[in-house]
Amino acid sequence: MFTRLVTAFSAIPDAPVALMLRVFPALVFWQSGRTKVEGFAIKESTWFLFEHEYALPLIPPEIAAVMASVAEHLLPVLLILGLCTRLSALGLLAMTAVIQVFVYPGAWVTHGLWAAPLLAVLARGPGRWSLDFLAGLEGGPDRAAGHGASHGTGR
Repeated sequence: MFTRLVTAFSAIPDAPVALMLRVFPALVFWQSGRTKVEGFAIKESTWFLFEHEYALPLIPPEIAAVMASVAEHLLPVLLILGLCTRLSALGLLAMTAVIQVFVYPGAWVTHGLWAAPLLAVLARGPGRWSLDFLAGLEGGPDRAAGHGASHGTGR
């Protein structure tokens, strides 16, 4: 019975799994980004939070607020589209680390849930359902041969 379960689970295609690994963490950051802006302007509450609540070292709060607002809109879109995927995942992973260390150090479980799929994307690539794959930027040597189970390609 166990062998049958393993066989059944092994038949799950990689492409939709890779897409979900990109979409769900992207939505977390997108929603956070939407709370920081109104239209194309950064909200007063965002300026206040970065100046008084989020104690980031080395980065002035005015710059940090803009960087976070832009990154939380741009990187999730790129991640969902699967364009510059690994770099986008790395950027969101870096943001997660900064948030964990400097902003909400007690929320390590939540941040771990964000980090795990981002690390999977870094390690395995965006999968077949990505613009990187369609553009030939991901897929490895098996892509040209039409094989589907290598890193970054999905099935």
